[in-house]
Amino acid sequence: MAELRGFVMAAAAVMVVAVLSVAPRGAEAKTTIEPCSGSDSCTALLGYTLYADMKVSEVAALFAADPAALLAANALDFGAPGAAHRILPMGLFVHVPTRCSCVDGVRKSVSVRYAARPAATLATVADVVFAGLASSDQIRNENGLTSTDPDAPLDAGQKLVIPLPCVCFNSSDNNLPAVYLSYVVQVGDTVPAIAASYETTVTDVMNVNAMGSPVAAPGDILAIPFPACASTFPKSALDHGLIVANGTYALTASNCVQCSCGPGSLNLYCTPTSLSGSCPSMQCPNSNVMLGNAKRRSPTQMPSTTSVSCADRSTYNSEP
Repeated sequence: MAELRGFVMAAAAVMVVAVLSVAPRGAEAKTTIEPCSGSDSCTALLGYTLYADMKVSEVAALFAADPAALLAANALDFGAPGAAHRILPMGLFVHVPTRCSCVDGVRKSVSVRYAARPAATLATVADVVFAGLASSDQIRNENGLTSTDPDAPLDAGQKLVIPLPCVCFNSSDNNLPAVYLSYVVQVGDTVPAIAASYETTVTDVMNVNAMGSPVAAPGDILAIPFPACASTFPKSALDHGLIVANGTYALTASNCVQCSCGPGSLNLYCTPTSLSGSCPSMQCPNSNVMLGNAKRRSPTQMPSTTSVSCADRSTYNSEP
């Protein structure tokens, strides 16, 4: 599992964090939500524990994600032969990339559609298939279902929209770039242990999640900011605003460019991928400058997109 870091107070003073009940049975579970307005979105991560042995492509399909992006978010080599068919073991914790949108005044991801299997119930879909990232109540409300019994069988093949938790908080953490992970608290977790695992403090965990006390129950969903690398590409670039979580990489320019972040530094480093046979040339015309070239001692790299002209290479401190 890629390195994680902890929670901190949201940077913007006007930002409000709310706590929402998500589970009707047993101990009341809560999640941190972010009120919003407008149509903007951000990159976010979902912390998901596999309920069975699954291929990378199957996990990606479950969350409507790109298999290559899923591999990138977990720092796994997308170029390895058969990478998309790699089998991940039951119980493995992975980071699933998602787009966090503003829907009905709050941040959430609503891109996932799930077809119920025979004998499936709202409870099994919520608690097993999606590992607590959505509650049966949330799924019922999102789909306008009338039955209040989470154990009532669903019709086989019934299509469900699965609302998943996410936050953006301006993609920043104390005015530094960040990507936020939605983490489901597990049995045996404590706030001090979570804080230590993600290299943060109990106070930070409490602040960002609006907690009145350092207590989290199994099923609670906490927001965790990853330190990240943010691009400095000009607005003319298709990748303007690209942000990559520390210890991972992102693929861009039709998977022809790989931009990595850390773990040693928070400078974005972009190079051509191994798909050279199906990608355009990464060399500037009439020049020996290649994507990724930079002046010595300069932390700024060439842009991770073919949409930025090589004429702009001086912006990236590249060799002339």
